[in-house]
Amino acid sequence: MKPPLRFGAVYDFRNPPQSGMDNASFYAAVLEQVAWLDSIGMDLCWFTEHHFLEDGYLPSWIPVAGALAARTRRIRFSSDICLMPFNHPVRLAEDLAVLDNLSGGRIELGAGMGYAPHEFRGFGIPFAQRKSRTEEGLEILQRCFTGEKFSYQGKRFQLDGVQIRPRYVQPGGPPLWVGAMSEAGARRAARLGTNLLPQGPRDAVLDPWRADMRAAGRDPDSRRIGIIRPSLVTDDPDRDWPPVKAAERYRMGVYLDFAKESGGRGGVAEMRDDTRIPQTWIVGDVETVAAELVRFIREYGITDIVTWAVPPGLKPEQMNASLERYVRDVVPKVKAAVGQ
Repeated sequence: MKPPLRFGAVYDFRNPPQSGMDNASFYAAVLEQVAWLDSIGMDLCWFTEHHFLEDGYLPSWIPVAGALAARTRRIRFSSDICLMPFNHPVRLAEDLAVLDNLSGGRIELGAGMGYAPHEFRGFGIPFAQRKSRTEEGLEILQRCFTGEKFSYQGKRFQLDGVQIRPRYVQPGGPPLWVGAMSEAGARRAARLGTNLLPQGPRDAVLDPWRADMRAAGRDPDSRRIGIIRPSLVTDDPDRDWPPVKAAERYRMGVYLDFAKESGGRGGVAEMRDDTRIPQTWIVGDVETVAAELVRFIREYGITDIVTWAVPPGLKPEQMNASLERYVRDVVPKVKAAVGQ
């Protein structure tokens, strides 16, 4: 049985000078916004992760999730994505256990390899170890999530007598997602039996994941498929789209820099490939946005969609009108149209 649709907002906490806010004020404003979104019925709050960027791109999402867990009641927190090579899996599993208890079982984890060479240099980790550190880290996390004592002998990690305490609130630990920009990533997610965060062409990420899940005796329709697909809900696109469009150009600039830096490694060179599952902005009134989201969900089998809450350079309050209409007007129409 396909799980119910969920909608949310995603934050990267990028705060370039044009926002006019110092970082402390910006963080405070975002926390206020998420608490408000929780109060009006938003399902999800996701965080992205990158390191060593001038505009303060969020390097550590777990403290933010902890702060927000104390200020919210129902919204669920996750990452798209947490960069596994820079996290010791046991330390991460312990942090998630604490978060799971603080939030009353509202924590999930989206994880992946990372691809920006400067980040690996900054952490002193060879780029060539990204795959092994990610795969072993994910295997260890799944062992940690059982709550049982275990040992592990791998190429990167050797562990003896690990047992995570406190126990997780959620049976089996936080739901685990794996990001996939290529067929290899999709097959990794299927092998581990996780939810999927696809960022690539359908035939390279969605189709292999579904096929491998079925081959392993797992029902892919029982898992979740999540993606960032931003929406701007407005009756006046000519007025409201230009500042968001400018912010989007700025946002994409860092990923293009990563692509140049990586020389195309890790799937970055295909970020603007027209065959990719679209992650472009949907701009228009309630009916326009709802209709496009319904089409998108039906075409790709998406269960979880998040919109960029605060494009870089904008103040959080500048997006409140769109976010409110998204939650109160668009989401109910979409759910009704797909029979939920």
